Amino acid sequence: MQTKSKQQILKVEEGSIVTPLGFSTAGLHTKVKRKRNDLGVVYCDVPADSAAVYTLNQIIAAPLKVTKQSLAEEGKLQAVVINSGNANACTGDQGLIDAYLMRDAVADLFSIKNNYVGVASTGVIGEKMPMDKILPGIGKLVPQKSSQAANQFNEAILTTDTCMKTTCFETTIDSKKITMAGSAKGSGMIAPNMATMLGFITTDAHIPHEYLQVALKEVTNETFNRITVDGDTSTNDMVIVMASGLASNNALSPAHEDWEAFIQLLKQVCQDLAMMIARDGEGATKLIEVNVQGAATDEEAGKVAKTVVGSDLVKTMVFGSDPNWGRVMMAIGRSGMTLDPETIDITIGPHPLLVGSQPTNYVEENLSSYLNNEKVEINIHLNIGDGSGKAWGCDLTYDYVRINASYRT
Repeated sequence: MQTKSKQQILKVEEGSIVTPLGFSTAGLHTKVKRKRNDLGVVYCDVPADSAAVYTLNQIIAAPLKVTKQSLAEEGKLQAVVINSGNANACTGDQGLIDAYLMRDAVADLFSIKNNYVGVASTGVIGEKMPMDKILPGIGKLVPQKSSQAANQFNEAILTTDTCMKTTCFETTIDSKKITMAGSAKGSGMIAPNMATMLGFITTDAHIPHEYLQVALKEVTNETFNRITVDGDTSTNDMVIVMASGLASNNALSPAHEDWEAFIQLLKQVCQDLAMMIARDGEGATKLIEVNVQGAATDEEAGKVAKTVVGSDLVKTMVFGSDPNWGRVMMAIGRSGMTLDPETIDITIGPHPLLVGSQPTNYVEENLSSYLNNEKVEINIHLNIGDGSGKAWGCDLTYDYVRINASYRT
């Protein structure tokens, strides 16, 4: 993959959230959850220029309020503490007090400013935080720069996830190697802006807070905000990027000749994590990718793609390997975007089903066989403009109902 300025974006196969210079992590089990780790921290050796995007749900969990306040002071974070098993959402005044207590405990642990600490929580909504477990656990966090420590952190942020979600890429800016990595959680209540999704991204690039915020907002709209599992938006969604600056490149801004390289690096990390979240949707058996071309604008293409991938009827079509492409056409039509009903092409995998809005002579058995794959691609061409966009989701299965009928911790 190459940027406009020709830098390559390279996958770091053994990379993790601690690969960028300056970062370490820890994760441990406080018994908030029955078995696996439920408390973690990302720590930076220096105050890192940071940025964040948050849920658009009007009901916002206490940790997000605290993190917003921390970032508003100087635009820097040095540590982010995360717990799973309890969302600390809809918990009233005590919930906010508890989130601040978590922030203060981390600040004391590392002898840093309170406003250099972010807080994130995920889990059951409406239950008081078990601070008798959380606070002693914070005191035992010892960040390390090892793959084992990274995995301990990755486990600590999970809820109904079936796997850890982590990725790492690098590129060159100002002749300096720039590394970026991320860890995320998310499986259900996924309909970003954003989802029951937490993302933590680290980089050693030198980029001021205000420009990092611009980059994150732009990239989020094309990645995390293009995934959907079930149409619900959580109270706790947040993506945080921390930039240590230890790669010693010249400060990045939109005027920098390698700005596009940085944007593409961030987009690759975010897209990788977004696709992992979509694939790990609760009860999911298949990843669905919808590619839309020929739309009036890129924004409209993205909205059409997300409408299609978010359709329950499309999801069940894919789950049942049922070649009922009319469900795709229905979703396109209700997207509310600019369309010409007579110029639409639809291809599922290698099988053209509709050309110029006219059905083709496809073999139903071959399409059904393709729909049995673990990844299903739906390609749509609207033939009215130059806009393009993608979205990701998963099939809707019996297990989704089973999981959500019984989930606690």
